[in-house]
Order: sequence, then structure tokens, then C-alpha cells
Amino acid sequence: MPPITDSRMTVGPASFDDAGIFVINKDLALVQTVDFFPPVVDDPFMFGQIAAANSLSDVYAMGGEPLTALSLVCFPNKELPLSILGEILRGGGEKCAEAGCTIVGGHSVSDPEIKFGFSITGTIHPDHVTSNDGAKPGDRLFLTKPLGIGAITTAYRKKAITPKAMDVALKQMATLNKAGAESMRAMGIGANVHAATDITGFGLLGHARNIAAASNVTIVFNASSIPLIDGAYDFARRKMFSGAYKQNQELLEGLVELPANFDENLHRIIYDSETSGGLLISIAPEKGDELLADLKARGIADAVEVGRVEARGQSLLKVV
Repeated sequence: MPPITDSRMTVGPASFDDAGIFVINKDLALVQTVDFFPPVVDDPFMFGQIAAANSLSDVYAMGGEPLTALSLVCFPNKELPLSILGEILRGGGEKCAEAGCTIVGGHSVSDPEIKFGFSITGTIHPDHVTSNDGAKPGDRLFLTKPLGIGAITTAYRKKAITPKAMDVALKQMATLNKAGAESMRAMGIGANVHAATDITGFGLLGHARNIAAASNVTIVFNASSIPLIDGAYDFARRKMFSGAYKQNQELLEGLVELPANFDENLHRIIYDSETSGGLLISIAPEKGDELLADLKARGIADAVEVGRVEARGQSLLKVV
């Protein structure tokens, strides 16, 4: 990309964030992001919901509130009935409505492969942004959704998962990170909440790497504290993982310090891609317990403390 010279762009690619911040005035800035991908499930309505939740997530990760959305559609309109596209759009529309985000239009392209998502514009106060570059040594780290969606969706494609287990994963992927963003704002973004990211395509370690690199710190995860969605560990043991697993591993080569004889199954999960994953929140240590209580009070039952931030060491990331 060409260099950004506009001083109103206060958060951009330099901090590895998934959304940009563009300041309008001293009290108002825009949060802008875009995301779309092929189906992860066969049900078109559910795919629309998941794609929308995933697209909205980047705004929530910055601490913002979604305002408007533009849909992005690739669809094989000569091979498949338009009723399928209608269900995808209906699912996305219902999820945007749940977020209080107005769909103002979109763009469609005839394409052999279905792809769907949104460009989202949100609002935020310029002084209360949870970008990747604010984590501080001593911060505690909290995760709002369990990991393992890469293993789950692979098992789904291989028809190796029960409908009940898949329903749990579908509900998680379609759940907005809205409550997590509300909790961060309640704790005080900037004063107490120092950084955050959502866990999606680059996996837990890949997105944590972005915070560590932008903040010039080392992020430490406690292996025993990392939450896993039901069934994910067993599927990982059966070597089910997404195509992004090895790509993410190559991307992070030389940046991660792991214990000797580290659990190979957990290794697959923490490197693997997530779809519409939770928020990883870096908060001042004295506010950690209050954040966890607030997250759970807002209905995020799976929220858990997963690690800490340390002064920059030899590795950007450590698992202990």
C-alpha cells in the first residue's frame, strides 16, 4: 500500500490493526473495516449470520460501535438459485440489525465461488481506541470465546461431527462481540483497557503477535488456561485443522517460544484459524478481576484469563 500521510488517520496498517481510525473532530472518529470469505457451513442463512458477525467484530475489537454496512457478494447466479443468495443476505441482515448497524447498500459480482461479508463503518471517541499498540508490561490478558473452530469446521466438512456439537460451534460463530466491546468501554479504554484484538484468520498466536509487535512487548499464554470449544481437542488429535494452520505456523516461525514436548494437539489449535472468534483484551492488572466479572455479567460465560504481558524479551510470544 502507498504510505498514509493524512494526519486524521490515527490508526492504520502500521499497528497491524484490522480496522482503521479516521478522526472527524475531537469527539468523533470513524472505525472502518472490511471482511468477506467463502462459506464455512452449508446453511446459507447461518453462513450470512456468521459472515456478518465476523465483519462487525473488527469494529468491536477497537472499542467502537457499528453504524453502517455495505454488503460484498460473490455468487454463481447461473449455477445456483437466487433463493440461496436471499437466505445469505437475510442472515447477514438480521445479524446487522442485532448490532444496530444499518445496511445502506452493497455490491455483487458473478463468481464461481460464493463469498460474502461486509464493509463496516463505526463510530468511536478518538481518545478511547483499543488498537494493537497499547499493551503494557504487567497487563493481564482475557479471552472471550474458546478456541478450536478451525478443527470443528474441518470435522464438519469431513462429516465427523455430531449435529449437537456443530450447533454449539454455530452459535459461537454467530455471536457478536458487542458485549465484549461494551465491557471494555465500561472498564475505561485507555485508562485501564490498553489493547484488544479479535481472534480470526491468523489464530490466537497470529493476532497476539500483532499486539506484541505493535506494543513492543512479549505476550505470555498459560497453556492450561486456554479455553477450547467442546470436541476441538479430539478433532485436533485426529489431525483435523484448517488450511491456514500451516500458513500461520510459517508466518510465526522464530517468534514463538514453546515448552519442551509441547502438546501437539493444542499446538494445532493455537496456530489454527478461527472464524468469528472472541476478543483478546489487555487490561491493567488491578482491573482484571473487575473486567472478568463484568464480562460474565453481560452474558459472556466463557470469558477467561489466558495470560499476561511482559517487557519485550527474546521472543514476541511465549506459551508456558
